[in-house]
Order: sequence, then C-alpha cells, then structure tokens
Amino acid sequence: MMQGNSLPLDRCPHCNVAKPHLIAAAGTTTTDDRGLAERFWRLYNCTICGGATMAVCPADKNPYGNSVHLEITNIWPAPQQVDEAVPERARSFLEQAISSIHAPAGAVMLTASSVDAMLKEKGLKQGNLYKRIDAAAEQHLITAEMALWAHEVRLDANDQRHADEDAVMPNEADASRAIEFATALAQFLFVLPARVAQGRGQR
Repeated sequence: MMQGNSLPLDRCPHCNVAKPHLIAAAGTTTTDDRGLAERFWRLYNCTICGGATMAVCPADKNPYGNSVHLEITNIWPAPQQVDEAVPERARSFLEQAISSIHAPAGAVMLTASSVDAMLKEKGLKQGNLYKRIDAAAEQHLITAEMALWAHEVRLDANDQRHADEDAVMPNEADASRAIEFATALAQFLFVLPARVAQGRGQR
C-alpha cells in the first residue's frame, strides 16, 4: 500500500472497527547522519476511536528532484493478524474474536472455540474442552502454566455461554487477555514449528 492522505487498512489497530477512516494528521521526512536513507513518516488518526497509527515508507527522487513516496514498509501499531500456519477452523474463530473485541462476551466465547479447535487439530478429540486441556498438558503439548491459563479462558467462556447470573460480564481487557492466550497458543503449537521446519528446509 502507498502513503496517502488516508491509510487503507481493513481494521483499525486500536478499536478493530472494519474499514476504518484513518486520516493523515502529520508527517515528516528523515535521513541518516550522512543524508541518506530518506524516509517519509506519517501519522493517521482513526475518526472512530481517535487512536493514532504511524506508517513509514522510503522516499525517492523523481527526475525533477522531488521526493516520491513509495510503498509503506512498516505500520505501528501493526494490525493484529492470525498467522497462516494456524489451521483454518482455529484461525477463523480467532480472527472473528479479534474482530468482535468490542463485544467482549462474544469474543471470549469465540476465543475458547479457537483454543478447542487447536487442540482437536492436535488429535485431542475425546471428551470436552476441560479434558482436552488436561490431556494436552499430560502429553506435554503445552506447559502446566499454559493449561491453567487455558482453563481460565474456558471458564470465562462457560460463564457467558450459560448466562451465569453470578458471573461478572467481561470487558474489552478480559477479551484481550483471552485473545492474547489463544495467539500465544497458536504460536506455540503451529507457527513456531512451521517456521522451524521452513528454516531447516532452507539450509
């Protein structure tokens, strides 16, 4: 994507609203200490949540000596994405959870579904999610600490699924923590092994 007066992201990195209106607010050009490596930096504001996102691209000169802004190379904060190495069903649940973080109860339940799908992908298909988490720890697919965190996500999802009147409704911070765990689990079970296999295959 090219630098422009708006930043065409699918979702705002802050509020996750779809097709956000990210408007350019400020920009500057920098070089290194030798006057080389010219880069153009621009700050964009989300008109929904007010969050600021920064993008950078290299700058080049056209035949008239004017700077030409090229393809964006980095964005901060980067939009949250689920790695392609994560199996499709688990990835879909997690992507939906990220997209619906503004509806925390639904996001927590979707996250638990993603965790369940990941464990099933590893062959743990007997019983319920409680038993699958314990089986994953017993088989050393996950650590004991990860199993405890997975049970927290499971219990939070159960509270919402069964409409427990005594349970506190989750907020966005609770949903973010659940998504953080599912993302870490996906990295541990699928993304890192895929990268290791790819790295060894390139030797």
